[in-house]
Amino acid sequence: MLSFRAISALAAVCTVAGANAQVVIGRLAEALKPTRIYASPSTHSRSYYRVPAYQYLVVNSTSGNFVRVLLQNGTFGYAPQSAVVELPYKVTSSSPVARSAPEESRAGNAIANYGLSFQGTPYKWGGTSVNSGIDCSGFVQKLYGDVAGIRLPRTAAEQALVGEPVTRLENLVPGDRLYFWDSKRGKIGHTGVYIGRGMFVHSSHGHGGVATDYLTAKWQRILWAARRGA
Repeated sequence: MLSFRAISALAAVCTVAGANAQVVIGRLAEALKPTRIYASPSTHSRSYYRVPAYQYLVVNSTSGNFVRVLLQNGTFGYAPQSAVVELPYKVTSSSPVARSAPEESRAGNAIANYGLSFQGTPYKWGGTSVNSGIDCSGFVQKLYGDVAGIRLPRTAAEQALVGEPVTRLENLVPGDRLYFWDSKRGKIGHTGVYIGRGMFVHSSHGHGGVATDYLTAKWQRILWAARRGA
């Protein structure tokens, strides 16, 4: 029987086979030891983030000495095959996983995954360094600069004026920038990057650093703008 811990770990992105699902998207797997998830099947490629031992994963396929794993935002990463054990459970979804994407979509996914790699980085008001601390707009500025070579303005209010507007929530794609209104200051006071599946990554004072959140009704009420590209 599949354990409750496994189901909980995967509930946000998929369901276990047999739970009224339709499309098999991979097999359940578990990390045998702390290991990194890479952008391509090579330890020399960019590291998206590090998973702890016993973390459950969804393995989609095998590529040489690596397994391709489904990431939280619907894209893929690669883990060393020796660090992962596949379990005898299929993982299914109500819709198939996308197999390809246009260039703009791939860039957005890369920005989103890069943002996830900084989870746990400390928050610092006015900070621009992922080593000593970074604030929300500095974090978004770094993601776009490092991945896409786009130099965004420094403050969230300035950034919100740059790029293609996204006017409907259902049109959001990974990599889109989100800007939130601060009623106390009477201006845009926070920003983050959408990572897909109703979630975004941001450098948050409340979380003490870089973390993810669902775009709940609370966040939607203060969402002032969404922008794509620059």
